[in-house]
Amino acid sequence: MIYYLSGLTCTDDNFITKAGAQRVAAELGVAIIAPDTSPRGAGIEGEEDGWDFGTGAGFYVNATEPKWSKNYRMYDYVTQELPFLVHENFPVDKTKMSVFGHSMGGHGALICALKNPGMYKSCSAFSPICNPIHCPWGEKAFSGYLGTDRNTWKAYDATELCRAYNGPKIPILCDQGLADDFYPKQLLSQHLVEASVGNDKVDLSFRFHGDYDHSYYFISTFMEDHLRFHASRLI
Repeated sequence: MIYYLSGLTCTDDNFITKAGAQRVAAELGVAIIAPDTSPRGAGIEGEEDGWDFGTGAGFYVNATEPKWSKNYRMYDYVTQELPFLVHENFPVDKTKMSVFGHSMGGHGALICALKNPGMYKSCSAFSPICNPIHCPWGEKAFSGYLGTDRNTWKAYDATELCRAYNGPKIPILCDQGLADDFYPKQLLSQHLVEASVGNDKVDLSFRFHGDYDHSYYFISTFMEDHLRFHASRLI
């Protein structure tokens, strides 16, 4: 199984209709599980007020702020609830899982892998938010979901987790377009690269591509690379 975590504003349909993954996944014999990005219709005041917080923007954390803590628990959903349902209902090998994602979902994939040593055979990401505690998207989301104590935010920050990771060696592949409008101020790719240097438990390959943006055209271009990267580690 490969879990795919989508980005801000997306539903589970975005990947299914735009990524072009089915042909290669069928060839490789892997199942792709593509959950939604947040709860919907929870009836929380302010849930629909913006595109980068609330509906479609769960950030794959377990919210601790009282207003959000009952419903916005996407980290537990991705790492516990959803795998249990998949294992119970489909003929899959529950010992062989990988995870990948895009943007906010790339952040989600990275933290799920780095917070659960040995759970995933591999991890990859397209245009991931690499250091959310230091970017506007992350600061808004984390303060809303987790409160104002910035030290607690580090538990959901890929750069911080990469620096401290001490589990089984984890292979990670990331692709980033250099024409991505979000690259300089929101994604902070270089911070993750720097954090991985000196940590031989994290086998990070971070590829940068000129002229590519943040869209699913970029994702579909390199989708086959990512699926083959994961499949080779799920054998």
